[in-house]
Amino acid sequence: MFRPKSGSSARSIRKLSQNEDPAVKSNTIERITDYITNYELPSPCLVLDVDAVEENYKEMASLFPSAKIYYAVKANPAEMLVKRLDQLGSCFDTASPGEFDMCIRLGIAPERISYGNTIKKQADIAYAYAQGIRLFAFDSENELEKIAASAPGSRVYCRILVESGGAEWPLSRKFGCAPEMALELLIKAQGLGLDAYGVSFHVGSQQVNLDRWEPAIAKVAEMFAQAKKQGVNLRLIDMGGGFPTHYRTDVEPIKSYEQKISAAMDKHFGTDLPDIILEPGRSLVGGAGIIQAEVVLISRKSTEEKTRWVYLDIGKFSGLAETMDEAIKYHIVTARDGGPTGPVVLAGPTCDSADIMYEKTHYEMPLDLKEGDKVLILATGAYTTTYSSVNFNGFAPLGIVCI
Repeated sequence: MFRPKSGSSARSIRKLSQNEDPAVKSNTIERITDYITNYELPSPCLVLDVDAVEENYKEMASLFPSAKIYYAVKANPAEMLVKRLDQLGSCFDTASPGEFDMCIRLGIAPERISYGNTIKKQADIAYAYAQGIRLFAFDSENELEKIAASAPGSRVYCRILVESGGAEWPLSRKFGCAPEMALELLIKAQGLGLDAYGVSFHVGSQQVNLDRWEPAIAKVAEMFAQAKKQGVNLRLIDMGGGFPTHYRTDVEPIKSYEQKISAAMDKHFGTDLPDIILEPGRSLVGGAGIIQAEVVLISRKSTEEKTRWVYLDIGKFSGLAETMDEAIKYHIVTARDGGPTGPVVLAGPTCDSADIMYEKTHYEMPLDLKEGDKVLILATGAYTTTYSSVNFNGFAPLGIVCI
């Protein structure tokens, strides 16, 4: 795939695999750094360990045997990754024709695909229906009417607003509606000839507060009971994603989330469990990827300034969009780690003043760091390639290699 790397240039990268960090499992670090060591890659470039994704998927599937897993394709749509998840039996949550077209082209049955975006063009709904997709999300009356017109008889679920405090990448009021309104819309859906299948919610991406799921599940159970009184049999609870990966701070293991969610389902649904959908993205692929990047420039803003500005060849517009407001804090390692360090501001290469990843968050890097040094940005398998701009400032999109 790429030219073999010379031994002399590989040795400095080899040292990176000696940095142990729970953001990425040690065997994943070893596999990825071995690949980086042996091949000349473009910079920046994401290297994704598909075997690690498989391990994460199997763990989630074993912990949630009653749930169907719909991988959130927007997290990382690499074809090798999607093929592997298909082989494992995953379903797929898609946000656009581009995503579900790819899935169908790869041989995934439309019955295993949801159109989970609540903001869809009428023509795209009709196209999805023509492709065989029959599961659609909505959160407004107008969207519901578009689905009824262009996807008759389809199963629909309504997304509700829930509390997302505690999420490192919180979701805004852009998605979802008040539960009371959702109930009215689901009743209307049945009247429009659609299958009022159920309710969805999302407690926020990278959610570290395990107590956010229980109130949402309680609200959905209440909606189920109210709908039944009005002759509507809701049968689905879609809990979205929110399961975290490890960045610079510790997070609870997925088992702890399963225990909280299972307890909440037992409390509010008992033995009469509805169909359950989970839509993981970050938790499956985040820790399975590492970006190799390069130091472009090191500078100071004054002769007295102790904080160095370190400019990388990757920034907000080339894959690190989740550093906006310094929300997601990636762990960064270099081949020079282990010696004296000093504070830095980390920024990207573009001619845009917004292209600063970390200025308020405290980062330190080796004092002997040099321009041209390679750095590894850990746990970057999710929401990096898909956030990369096509040609901003003429920079190419973030490359990806699946191993």
